[in-house]
Amino acid sequence: MIGSTTRQASLFYFAFAKEVSLIHDFTLDELDLLLKDPKLVALSAEALGRRRARSKDFGRPGIAPDRLLRCVVLKHLKKWSFRQLEWELRHSLLYRRFTCFFEDPIPDYTSFSRTFALFGPGGTRKIHERIVKQAQEKTLIRGQQLRVDTTAVETNIHYPTDSSLLADSLRVMTRSLQRIAAQCVGTSVQVVNHARAAKYRVLEICRAAKTFTEAGKAQLQTSYQKLLSLTRQVKQQAVQVLEDLRQHRLSVSGDLFTVLREEACLEHYVLLVERVIGQTQARIFAGETHYEVKILSLFEQHSAIIRKGKPDKPTEFGRLVRLDEVENGIVSGYVIAPGNESDQKQWIPALEHHRERFGHLPRMAAADRGFWNTQNEKQAQELGVKQVVLPARGRLSDKRMAHQKQWWFRRGQGWRAGIEARISTLKHLFGMKRARYKGEAGFERYVGWCVITQNLVAMVRASVKMAAPGRSR
Repeated sequence: MIGSTTRQASLFYFAFAKEVSLIHDFTLDELDLLLKDPKLVALSAEALGRRRARSKDFGRPGIAPDRLLRCVVLKHLKKWSFRQLEWELRHSLLYRRFTCFFEDPIPDYTSFSRTFALFGPGGTRKIHERIVKQAQEKTLIRGQQLRVDTTAVETNIHYPTDSSLLADSLRVMTRSLQRIAAQCVGTSVQVVNHARAAKYRVLEICRAAKTFTEAGKAQLQTSYQKLLSLTRQVKQQAVQVLEDLRQHRLSVSGDLFTVLREEACLEHYVLLVERVIGQTQARIFAGETHYEVKILSLFEQHSAIIRKGKPDKPTEFGRLVRLDEVENGIVSGYVIAPGNESDQKQWIPALEHHRERFGHLPRMAAADRGFWNTQNEKQAQELGVKQVVLPARGRLSDKRMAHQKQWWFRRGQGWRAGIEARISTLKHLFGMKRARYKGEAGFERYVGWCVITQNLVAMVRASVKMAAPGRSR
């Protein structure tokens, strides 16, 4: 059952309340006012209601929706893990007051992890839309200016080499087979752990890859062949065990739920392991470096190869995220591209999303030269954008150079550069450099909450700036 947002005052907390009233944190105090919005609390309660069929009115009381909302914001504001969040809430009266726990017990970090996941990508987007709507109601944004840019957000994976992917394949299949064998005592399932042999083969591959002699290349192929042979052997055993379970040739004497869970894991990973074996054979033995269905991780298979032309990091592994920013540093929209999509394809969708959100197109829309082509610029003008700030690429004609030297174009270019600072803030202050939640849905949820928390802080700063003496709205 969803916890109640109305709480009776406690005499036991009275002494602590006097002390905590003397502690002030300007940012948290202002965020507290923004998060009291009943619509935000209702969206949080809607997410909690999707946990079970009758989560809204049946069962023991769980975490309250206002507490859940504030805990998520606090976690992303401080870049904490779930364990750190639990520890800080238990040890700080200030954070207890902000999250409305007061004298009540703090949930375990595993409870935070499960309840945070209830928002999902859809619920996170609803929260973000409500935050943007709040900024509109407070006249902090009007949607007259728009700047767009894309950035790569890494998934939480190691550097994807073929040898490490094969070693991961052996590890996950062996683990599931061992758990199934432990629950099927007295059967013919004999699992051999090849972890040590796989480690030696990976070390041999690392040493051979550093040499460019013919002997080194031959050693590289030999080690890969041995590692592939081990992987195929374990995969064939996994396929055989799955077939025996389907045909009821294995008798389960232990926990049936464990067997069913590991059977589902094997079915999931066997298909991915086949892709890993295929891409390794194509690259090492056939020399095909551009494999169509390349997989970068067994655990985050939605990861893509992204090349943004950075000198320090030419290749990144994650997802491409488009950010649409309006006035006062508020991100009005974020879109996660399916792969390494060209920036030119995301210009018109950004304008259409802006019109859907604000009911009109911006007076000025700006982006870097990666978004430019003649069609994009012409189409934006036809839609009704008065000032289209898209610097052209390549050698400029005299006419184009004169166009880009106009005062409004140069001012738009200067304003557009501010989104680079916004991306840096999101990555370094709010933790969007690497998404820590698991799966594609977790990735979208992580990016969304980083944007939401940044918007809340930007709203606080904009409100203070507009309330300053001598400032007019």
